[in-house]
Amino acid sequence: MAKLTDLQIRAWIKSGEHFAGRSDGGGLYLCFPENYSVPFWRLRYRFAGKQRSLVIGTYTELSLAKARAKAKEQSARVALGYDVAGEKQERKAEALRKMENEKHALRVSELAVEYFERQILNRWKHPDILRRRIDKDINPAIGRLRIEEVKPRHIDDMLQKIVQRGAPTVANDVLRWTRRIFDYGIRRHMLETNPTGAFEIDDAGGQEKSRERWLSREELVRFLQAMPMTKGFSRQNELTMKLLLVFCCRKMELCGARWEEFDLDEAVWHLPAERVKNGDAIDIPIPTPALEWLKELLQMSCNSQWVLPARKMQHRMIPHIQESTLPVALSKVKSNLPDVPNFTIHDFRRTARSHLAALGVDPVVAERCLNHKIKGVEGIYNRYQYYDERKQALELWADLLVSLERGEGYNVMPLMKGIV
Repeated sequence: MAKLTDLQIRAWIKSGEHFAGRSDGGGLYLCFPENYSVPFWRLRYRFAGKQRSLVIGTYTELSLAKARAKAKEQSARVALGYDVAGEKQERKAEALRKMENEKHALRVSELAVEYFERQILNRWKHPDILRRRIDKDINPAIGRLRIEEVKPRHIDDMLQKIVQRGAPTVANDVLRWTRRIFDYGIRRHMLETNPTGAFEIDDAGGQEKSRERWLSREELVRFLQAMPMTKGFSRQNELTMKLLLVFCCRKMELCGARWEEFDLDEAVWHLPAERVKNGDAIDIPIPTPALEWLKELLQMSCNSQWVLPARKMQHRMIPHIQESTLPVALSKVKSNLPDVPNFTIHDFRRTARSHLAALGVDPVVAERCLNHKIKGVEGIYNRYQYYDERKQALELWADLLVSLERGEGYNVMPLMKGIV
């Protein structure tokens, strides 16, 4: 039988002459069935006494010469005892298995969402703190990976990137949360090993040092006067910063506050136990300047139940501003204070405590202004809340802030020892 030629094949394609198969010899056939626009090559051979066939490519992919070379190569493998058609079927089946596994694989991002929803969302006071870490640090680094694909090198890369951007404390938090997320996966029988297991705090941000930063009177003057002058820094942000200072409270205690907690007529903030770090509810006296700031925020909140409602629809529909909103806003103000040493919102409570001491406030009263428990034996027996004393101290502190903002002399009179 005569061998095929490229001239013949092109003529058949041009004329649309279809056929089941035409031999080139050596088991190589050109097939051009009906409804096919391009013919393809098929190799026929016998293996273990049975007729077998293998499609090795289309005429577009393999010219006559390349098809002959491919057929010769595959025939040699058959002679060595390989079932080349069976191998192709196995490769195809393996590819399909991988596609199916990929389709049903659990990603780190999905595991993190399940952990967040089942373990954190309705149990923690401030669930958006973890959500922020997931969205900003964990998911961008390893969220797309299947949970069984995550190796220690992925964890290390994630942590080092956080450290390199100057956030060692965040790196420590991310390590802790990532470990908890994978531990949850192990408990749920989703995986067997935790890729964070070999890591210690020293491998992340290192041992966290106690901060000592607080803002002096001169720094407060510059900060308070810079806020209204900063482009993109809203009046709501300015009032929030002032309230954080004057109330000596934690950031999320104010960010998550509802108007129902505030009695503006009696000038009291009833901070409930479930939103306080130490679990102790406290009535916080509202100084006169702070009362005016709150009334302004009430108008801005547009009938929202939240003192600081979310400014846009956020992931998970958290209705109040996120814990990350204020640090971002603060960074805008700090860009206008290049010669003032770095400070964070976490330093506001230390700032308030330091100035209360400078104003002559009794240490026990100052500690209760921060809702710190009284230490030692005295704390066990002394359940007095020092409300009137705290009210007087916070009025003094608020007056100082107003005076500093106006650039007036720092002539706020300290409390007399006998009064506090």
